[in-house]
Amino acid sequence: MPVSPLSRLDLIFKAYDIRGTYPEQIDADVCRKIGAAFARLTDAPRIVVARDMRLSSEELASAFVEGATSQGADVVDLGLASTDLLYFASGKLDLPGAMFTASHNPAGYGGIKLCREGAGPVGEESGLREIRKMVEDGLPEHASQGGVTQQDLLGGFAEHVRSFIDSAALGSAQRLSVVADVANGMGGLVVPAAFEGLPADLELMYPELDGTFPNHPADPTVLENLSDLRRRVVEKGADMGLGFDGDADRAVVVDETGSVLSGSTVTCMLAELLLRTAPGAAVVHNLICSRAVPEVITENGGRPIRSRVGHSFIKTVMAETDAVFGGEHSAHYYFRDNYRADSGLIASVLVLGLVAERGQPLSELRKPYERYRASGEVNTRVSDPQATIERVAARYSDRTQDRLDGLTVDAGSWWFNLRGSNTEPLLRLNLEAADEAECQDQLEEVLGLVREDEADGT
Repeated sequence: MPVSPLSRLDLIFKAYDIRGTYPEQIDADVCRKIGAAFARLTDAPRIVVARDMRLSSEELASAFVEGATSQGADVVDLGLASTDLLYFASGKLDLPGAMFTASHNPAGYGGIKLCREGAGPVGEESGLREIRKMVEDGLPEHASQGGVTQQDLLGGFAEHVRSFIDSAALGSAQRLSVVADVANGMGGLVVPAAFEGLPADLELMYPELDGTFPNHPADPTVLENLSDLRRRVVEKGADMGLGFDGDADRAVVVDETGSVLSGSTVTCMLAELLLRTAPGAAVVHNLICSRAVPEVITENGGRPIRSRVGHSFIKTVMAETDAVFGGEHSAHYYFRDNYRADSGLIASVLVLGLVAERGQPLSELRKPYERYRASGEVNTRVSDPQATIERVAARYSDRTQDRLDGLTVDAGSWWFNLRGSNTEPLLRLNLEAADEAECQDQLEEVLGLVREDEADGT
């Protein structure tokens, strides 16, 4: 059954971006209208546009460009790019931008990530709501028509990524072996360009740009999708592995034993490193990061700043606090010197630099930051997410609580965060404790409360 135009907007406008199945939910017609609305919203003379290798992205991007130019805006077309390359272009050219990608979603999805000039965030509360209203209401004709120019910024982006590490110091370091699984995504374009000239022997897995994702899904936060990478790192005796998502803005790090580093561990490592050159600076972390993150920031003279989950919130808080760095447990890493935008590539070369500088295996370097045991994110479908949160809050009313993002309960030696999905009737639970036994015991208790009404059929 076809989806009506207005209900389609309900499906594709998310908290941080625009995303849906192609062509049932997102198609050229709606992207043309979104392009026109984005040009109106930003009122910028030029907009920079890029796309990933998905089968739908070229068509959707072309329609968006038609809409933007119909409102008099000129478009700078980057062609194929990663999302962090688009953010670099937005910052470097000081232009609003649109990246056509559905990130880690399956092949049947299409989407758009938008930003203001200087890679500023666009989320539900910072522009998406206005864009949606303009699409619903319709846009008037514009007197002038914009034009389109092509620009290649891959080389400049690669140089920018390498500028984050001391190449002179690395020049004397022993060459490291790195395996990168780019999952047929945009990492196949940007990873070899960024690693060129670094003291690393790089092996790419699945480098062909293929929007059907023939080898495995491009979501490295799912352990199963890292199986090939972990196996290859051990087989080769590589020093580290990197798993990228479809638009290559996110990188998951694997040590030489094939074990995966959490986003919290990498956030700790990078916070300590970046605070060397920015003593006393703020570092932002989202509230589901390990307790080790604010501890490490404080131990290294920084100011830990806690944030809601999501790039638009992280970027906003970084701007307000002039933070040098921001990290999310989901393996998004944000850098002040990267226009406060996230980049898995910058995080990757910084971890490479740390391993080279310290002369220790990554499995040893990670140990000081892994102080607690975490449940990982456990999702539960419930009939009434908010009512469930309130019931759980009442059960722990004698514990310290806050509502920055969902419900966070601090029980001393353990804590948890319970928050709703932005798109589904799901509750996401993250719990951390002093040791594995306590983590499992408390997880069972909290999950029992979350699922109580569902089990009773109420």
